[in-house]
Amino acid sequence: MKDLFATLADLIHINSVNAFYEGGPGEADLARYVEKFFKVRGIETWRQHVLDANESTEARQNIIVRLPGIDSSRKVLLEAHMDTVSVQGMSIPPFEPTVHGGRIYGRGSCDTKAGLAAMMHAVAAIHASGEKPPCDVVLAAVVDEEFSFLGVKKLCEDFFADAAIVAEPTELRVAIASKGVLRWRIVTTGKSAHSSKAHLGVNAIYPMARIALAIEQDHAALSHIGDPLLGPASCNVGIIAGGVQVNFVPDSCTIEIDRRLLPHETVSDVWHHYEQMLEGVRKTVPDMNVRMEQPMLVDEAWGVDPSSAIVQVAGSVLSNLGLNAEPIGVPFGSDASKLGRKGIPTIIFGPGSIDQAHSAIEYIELQQVVQAFEFYRSCLLAF
Repeated sequence: MKDLFATLADLIHINSVNAFYEGGPGEADLARYVEKFFKVRGIETWRQHVLDANESTEARQNIIVRLPGIDSSRKVLLEAHMDTVSVQGMSIPPFEPTVHGGRIYGRGSCDTKAGLAAMMHAVAAIHASGEKPPCDVVLAAVVDEEFSFLGVKKLCEDFFADAAIVAEPTELRVAIASKGVLRWRIVTTGKSAHSSKAHLGVNAIYPMARIALAIEQDHAALSHIGDPLLGPASCNVGIIAGGVQVNFVPDSCTIEIDRRLLPHETVSDVWHHYEQMLEGVRKTVPDMNVRMEQPMLVDEAWGVDPSSAIVQVAGSVLSNLGLNAEPIGVPFGSDASKLGRKGIPTIIFGPGSIDQAHSAIEYIELQQVVQAFEFYRSCLLAF
């Protein structure tokens, strides 16, 4: 497995912070690495254009790989994203892969370069063995999962498969459902004035404080809205911004909200709920000037039929590997929901825990990377 670990270290070493984050270079260098990995092995590879270049980043492109199978009328897709979140707040060197105690550390090690490396080597191992898989194998290394899913959306425009496996940290469990997400801003508007004559202004932070408390109280009720695989819905106020300096009456205040959705919830119903909640706050603050901006991100909850072929194959492979084959749900969003809405039966599977993803000390257990490689390879030969 030395080659697998070396590839993972190479992937971590390449800065592929999403270009939509400040200072992020994007995925171009990593895309070149993945492309070269397959080309030197004689495996068919091409690029899919997603986004044009700008002043600070190169064009952003998916890398697509194809391994012909016995029955080319059928396809199975392996999909992993190349981008990472920012390195802000990390307490270890983000791009200096370090191995210690059976783990490798660095940004993206868990989310989701370990899964990508395992998929790459699974495809390469089958090719090197000379054994043809039952159907065509397609690997897609895509851009922009960590911001707005542009890579998988482009992939879905002109691609279809009979099944898909998406690499995300699931602790080597097969995930067949995930929560959706709705993100938006609420803005309160006031009137600026000098703080020595605050009565001449209208402070926009005070009504926002009422709104934030109302959301917190409303959040408590979400614990009663549950799903057998996914647990309760959730809501988080993640950003608040208001005011210019301390001796000004702030004329604006903004919060950004992240609401995780369950399969039985619709975006329109959830949106209407928060509109009604704001109306309730307005009754206690009648002169409040507030608006809800249109959503920044909408992604419905997702699930796949447990009886579908890919779920059954995955369960059988896990049992053969001595791993837990019971399907689970995951609270986070991923590219899987877009593939699922395309009509492709999709599962999520990968090494590592979501608890390490995006963290100050991101790492992955190397043994899990090996087990993920065995899982991907076995699934490709069994589907």
